[in-house]
Amino acid sequence: MKRKCPTCRRSFAPSDETQPYRPFCSARCRAADLGTWLDGGYRIATPLADDTELDDGGHPETDDSKLPH
Repeated sequence: MKRKCPTCRRSFAPSDETQPYRPFCSARCRAADLGTWLDGGYRIATPLADDTELDDGGHPETDDSKLPH
């Protein structure tokens, strides 16, 4: 079964010598991918939290300061 390296997109057949780098084809491609992560090249396109939850650091359902006194 042929695979494609996620970094260089080259097709390769997994063998015993490429297994340590899986899913990459080589140590070079694995290092290039790590460099992209460390440089901030991969980003999440949408925010993970609602902006109102980030304003005061609290969660609206559990923050006691938002309860009427």
